[in-house]
Amino acid sequence: MPPTTAMQVIDLVRRSALERGAHVREQWVADSLGMSRSPVRKALAYLAELGLVTQEPNRGYFLNRSAGELANVDLSAGSDVEEDAYFRIGDDYLSGRFTGEFTAADVCRAYDLTSRQADRVLSRMQREDLIRRRPGRGWEFQHLMSTAEAHDQSYRFRMIVEPAALLEPGFAVDAEAFALHRRQQEALLRGDALLLPRGELFRVNAEFHEMLVACAGNAYLLDSVRRVNRVRRLVEYRHQTDRQRLVRQAGEHLELLDLLEGGQQDAAAGFLRDHLDAVREIKTRLPSGRGGAAGS
Repeated sequence: MPPTTAMQVIDLVRRSALERGAHVREQWVADSLGMSRSPVRKALAYLAELGLVTQEPNRGYFLNRSAGELANVDLSAGSDVEEDAYFRIGDDYLSGRFTGEFTAADVCRAYDLTSRQADRVLSRMQREDLIRRRPGRGWEFQHLMSTAEAHDQSYRFRMIVEPAALLEPGFAVDAEAFALHRRQQEALLRGDALLLPRGELFRVNAEFHEMLVACAGNAYLLDSVRRVNRVRRLVEYRHQTDRQRLVRQAGEHLELLDLLEGGQQDAAAGFLRDHLDAVREIKTRLPSGRGGAAGS
């Protein structure tokens, strides 16, 4: 319910050409949309969690982005034909409805695309190592994760490798890289968690973790994490719809940067492992199993 009403609020802001910092009053929104204040209050709270508005005590909500900056926001994914086809193909593959080899013509027929649109979608999937050309003619999917168990194993692998990288003797903070990723994570808190497309959100967060591992100065550790990110890309896209979780995740990423910049590598390693385990459990819905291990 909140995302639907929140989209109506965003549309109202755009129609009203409000500037950054504008006061978005509950009563004005309710009157403009012809609804009670209760759903409006929930929608504004939802937008606040996404970072698009800020709630000030006893004053209400204020815009963090101008109407122009909200031009491309769409809480109902799939408004772009090629973007929609890209994720539909991925969902069909992960659901077992899209198997075996296929051609661009098959994609055109199945997803109602022109030849040019299909070529662009397939080229993107090839660039992201999701599919590969078959000898002679056609395409096939690469070896990708398609089960919750495989997804769980990828997180457990990362829970071993990434915290260990922070404890490597050669680990050193890359000040320039830290500054870049701090800006990106802060932008997610200010609304980019809603504004960016799913593919870009995956890239920003995958590169954040790869950057941390790169600071260990161990090429083997970095290569292993990059390989895992390549094969988990498609199944991860399915989990990018919970934008509120991405905001919380960005806050934890910033806390991790603070620990490392403060020289607290041991604390950072523990924090990172717990962070990955919490995200793993949310995405795979599989328990950690720590209790059973402790009791055995």
